[in-house]
Order: sequence, then C-alpha cells, then structure tokens
Amino acid sequence: MRYRVVIIGAGFGGIGMAIALKKAGIDDFVVLDRADDLGGTWRDNSYPGLTCDVASQLYSFSFQPWRWSRRFPARDEILRYLHALVAEHGLGPHLRFRAGVVSAAFDGRAATWQLTLSDGSELQATAVVCAVGQLGRPALPDIAGRDEFAGPSWHSGRWNHDVSLAGRRVAVVGTGASAIQFVPEVAKVAAHVDVYQRSAPYVLPKPDRPYRAAELAVFERVPVIRKADRLRTFLYGELLTSGFVLSPKLLAGPMQLWRRQLNAQITDPRLRAQCVPDYVMGCKRVVFSNDWYPALTQPHVELVTDPIDRITSDGVLTADGTARPADVIIYGTGFRAVDFLAPMRVTGLGGWRLEDAWRDGAQAYLGISVTGFPNFFLLYGPNTNLGGNSILYMLEGQIGYVLGAIRALGAGRLAWLDVRPDVQDGFTRWVTSASRRSVWETGCHSWYTTSSGRNTNNWPDHTFLYRYRVRRFDLSAYRVMPRRPAAAGTPA
Repeated sequence: MRYRVVIIGAGFGGIGMAIALKKAGIDDFVVLDRADDLGGTWRDNSYPGLTCDVASQLYSFSFQPWRWSRRFPARDEILRYLHALVAEHGLGPHLRFRAGVVSAAFDGRAATWQLTLSDGSELQATAVVCAVGQLGRPALPDIAGRDEFAGPSWHSGRWNHDVSLAGRRVAVVGTGASAIQFVPEVAKVAAHVDVYQRSAPYVLPKPDRPYRAAELAVFERVPVIRKADRLRTFLYGELLTSGFVLSPKLLAGPMQLWRRQLNAQITDPRLRAQCVPDYVMGCKRVVFSNDWYPALTQPHVELVTDPIDRITSDGVLTADGTARPADVIIYGTGFRAVDFLAPMRVTGLGGWRLEDAWRDGAQAYLGISVTGFPNFFLLYGPNTNLGGNSILYMLEGQIGYVLGAIRALGAGRLAWLDVRPDVQDGFTRWVTSASRRSVWETGCHSWYTTSSGRNTNNWPDHTFLYRYRVRRFDLSAYRVMPRRPAAAGTPA
C-alpha cells in the first residue's frame, strides 16, 4: 500500500503532525506505532508519581487548550488529552498499532520510501515523518552481575505493576528525573529503600497544585488570561534557558531556590552534603520536586553514594565491600537518547545508511532534515531537546516546517527534496560553536551528549529563536528532483 505520508510514532509529535495534515486537506497518510495504543513515552512510562515537569498550560498544543485539573499534569490526564485530540480530529482511521518499522529504504528512481514493518508487511510512501522521540529506549547500566539477581528487577520505563513493593527491601539504581518522582512513592509502601546515587541532581521546587474551579471558569470564559498564564510559564523557561546557553551566572536565582529548598528540607549535614551536585546547574537535567529531599530523610530510606561493585543474587555489593540485601531492584537509569532512531535501519540515496551518517553523533538541519535522505523528516530530532522549556512548543514549529516541505513537494511537482550538504554542515558548525558556551559541555556526562562530550540532543539557544528559524519552509536550502514526465497515454 502506498501513502503520500507515513508518520512513525503516535506520541505528541506524530499526533500533532497528523492533525496538521488533516487541517491542510491531506488525508492520504497513516500513523504507525510499535505498541498497541497511542501516547509515546507517556504510554510506555507508568511508574508511580509520574507527572510532567512542564506546566500544563504550556504542555498542550496552542491550537487545542485543555481543561487541566492542576498546574502540572499527571500521566493519565496527559493520555486523556492525546486521546481527545485523536477523537476530535478524526484520526482513528489513520492509526495503525502493533506496526513497528524495522527498516526504511529510499528508492531514488521511483522517489519512494519502502518501509518494512515488524510483522513482515511493507508500505510505500512519498514522504516519511519520523516522530519516535528521544526517550523511548530504556538504558540499563553495565553493572557486573546484573543478570544474576534472583528477585524481580525492572527499568522504571517498563514498570512491573504485578510486583507489590509493600514491606519489601527495594534497591533503586539512579537518581535521574524518573527516580525523583517514583522514589517518594515507593518509600510510602516499602520496608526499606536504598537509593544508589552516582551524581546528585539539582532539585528545584515544583509550584504544583490543583486548579480552583473559579480559575478554570476564568480560563474558559476569558481565553486571553489562559494565554497570559502560558506566556508567563514560557518566559520563565526562557530565563532558565538563558543561564544554560549564555552564562551560568544568570542561574543565580534558580541556584538560590535550589539551595533554600535543600537547606529547609534536609538538616543532617552529611546527607545534605551528599545532595550537593559537583557540576554546573543544567549540565544534567534539572528536576522539579517538593518531596524528593523529604523522602531521603525518612529513617527507612538510605542514600548510597559508594559506587556499585556488582549485583549479587540477593542484593547489591558496593565498592567499600558492603553487601546490601534487596528483594527488588528498580533501575532509574534513563534512556538511550543519543541513539535516536535505533534500532530502525534507514537507508537513503546510494545506499547511504543513517547509522553511518551519524557514526560520530547525530546531526540534522534544524533537527529535521538529514542530507542524503530525501523526503525524510524528523520531529524531536537531534539538537531539538530542551533543558528549560516545553518540547511541545518546539514540536509545533517543526510540524509547521515539515508541512511546508510536504506542500512544496506537491506544489512544485517535485519527486523529492534533500537538504543541501553545505546547508547542513553550516548548521552543524553553528550548533557546535553555540554548544561550547553552554552548560552541557562543561565537563559532566549526561544523556544530552555523546561519549566524547558533544551535544547532540539540546537546542543551544533560546526556544523562540528556534521557532523563528522554522517559521516557514525554505526550499532554497534543499536540492530538488523534479517529477519525471508521465509517459504518453498515462495519467500525470
């Protein structure tokens, strides 16, 4: 079966792209997803305490506000929002689940992408929009003996709800954004919790609360007030971003908030010292929580900073020789973010493989187009992640840009368009230069960077400047191939 557009991934990016196509009068498309429902990372992650770090008014599409119940939405409410988007815009017939893409190969002569799915079936498409995100593949740590543990263990991104933690001894490996949320919930039921920390996170207060009925009524009756609240949240994120991309000196305010919360919630000098990061704020993901530090002060919770030597059949052995028993191990160790589209195999012009193009780190013009891969577009691609604002704001700009490219293909009667190598190289040089002054390349190791320390994930400037750069599709940045004239007697 052939489509004008195939969208891979039914999370926010894929659903948003599908809505844009519908609004543009383009119905010849399908949205593929490897799972049995939509939602992307919000579907896959289901750990207790899961909420969004971005305020709800900004974590929704500008064209589709929502009656959020609180300032920071929980997972179930976000999923309801996505399902409502699908229902309102009639996307149901375009969704195809349990249809993971194994490979995508471009046929230059036919100007067609050939996609092979996990069930062995094949599809063809004029254009492919890949919206698989950056946080879909859990990263398990390379710790000796990990497979020898006799009890249940899992990654937080694939939570095992069949195992009760009540009265159990739980070992949590990692103190990233997920652990910050689920450890306080686990501590409510577990008999003992050991939290193994490699590096301390910066934890800022989270101004979360339910919306009052009067506030919701005002938002609905006076939309400009909701927009003002959205703008306020956005501007705060841009102020935080200024410290990340211009100078850490601009982080004096957030640093004060972090220090004040730490000092107020942890009085034990030793534990407080363990919670002080040894890197510049923002070099690793800044997290927001009001109950992380209090959870660590509970008598049955211990923060362990000695390195793990190995996992044993009945617990964890640390480098100082201490054996710590555990009934359950939970890995809050993040995702394989720098791998991007893996394990999907993508082949472009002349048999050029994307894994070879990205051997030294992923790169794409505006995070959207990769030279040598015509009519192939990325949403939430390389260097479009953020440290301090809403990914949905970025996605809306990307979706509009990709829609412009798809329209250009039809309006210009083009077989394909491919970003020019010099354009991509110039953009990559700018990203490299801009990243050098950012906090992400100040020496810490995080999922934002490759093993060599190169920033491949984050946008190294303010988000409003990204939206300005993608405000319209620029055909002059692309090489184009006109459609071949139809043979005599055949339809054009």
